[in-house]
Amino acid sequence: MKRILVVNVNWLGDVVFSSPIFKALKTAYPESKISCLAVPRVRDVLESVPGIDEIIVYDEEGSHRSPFAKLRLIHELSQKKFDAAFLLHRSLTRALFVFLAGIPRRIGYDTKGRGTFLTCRIKSPDERKVHRCDYYLNVVESFGVTVAGRASSLMVDAPAEREMRDTLRSYGVGEKDSLVVIHPGGNWDLKRWPARHFTLLIEQLMTEGQRKVVISGSSQDIPLAETIISQLTRKPVVLAGKIGLKKLPALMKRADCVVSADSGPLHIASSVGSRVVGIFGPTRPEITGPRGGGRSVILQHDVGCNRGPCYYLECPDNTCMQAVSVDKVIHAIRQIQNQ
Repeated sequence: MKRILVVNVNWLGDVVFSSPIFKALKTAYPESKISCLAVPRVRDVLESVPGIDEIIVYDEEGSHRSPFAKLRLIHELSQKKFDAAFLLHRSLTRALFVFLAGIPRRIGYDTKGRGTFLTCRIKSPDERKVHRCDYYLNVVESFGVTVAGRASSLMVDAPAEREMRDTLRSYGVGEKDSLVVIHPGGNWDLKRWPARHFTLLIEQLMTEGQRKVVISGSSQDIPLAETIISQLTRKPVVLAGKIGLKKLPALMKRADCVVSADSGPLHIASSVGSRVVGIFGPTRPEITGPRGGGRSVILQHDVGCNRGPCYYLECPDNTCMQAVSVDKVIHAIRQIQNQ
């Protein structure tokens, strides 16, 4: 096969989990050009994934929202003469796209009644028992592609590292300083560790030793970061909303340790080789735990209702996240930094 299309998923962490697929495809088809169709918000991370030659943006909520724009995208795909399309995304619409684009081999899970549009229909495994990374890898493995490495991996280019080094220096963080990155956000509130816990954690980290602390996050996390630091006498560096996804892998790589709940940035950190402390509550590490090359310590307290993945977004007290104490996180940071 000379031209391969991978139709990727929409969420940051899942995109990171999909990264081993591209290396596996490049190994199986070394002469091929591999393209990836994905939504705009994950493009910057995809640019750090080894093995991707081209990114095709599908802006389903913007420039491709109208039926005419979708037809234009289908025409664009047909003009590229792909030999095969691997669908990681389970949507019916995307299966229809690759069918109408005339791609001769269309491989994906036979869900949502889209089997008609696939040439290789794969039975979906139980998502409650399979790690997301393995769930996506199963798509190419079912087609006969050998997967030698299952760890997620992201590249950090030299210019991004230099820019991040300069940014940190402007905030008084030198190259030899011990740096802990705190990522307090999450794509839904139920997965977030309480803000007051982060406040106490940062206070203790900055009191003991010579550690520097940076709070990362998107512009949406700025109010949360402000709440966390409002009661602190010694303030950490707040980069929430100040660096984008292009620079985030470089920040995570620079860190001696990254502390985060189950989030895309946690998986980015693990995938660039950083040590990570993951705070889990309603989600399960067997399914969405870090799969990168960095060492990891996962903290999760059994409160009964989180023995399986919990998606009860109206949970009144978020007991599972509150149950992970600041002392346990401090201990985990010490443990992982001494390994």
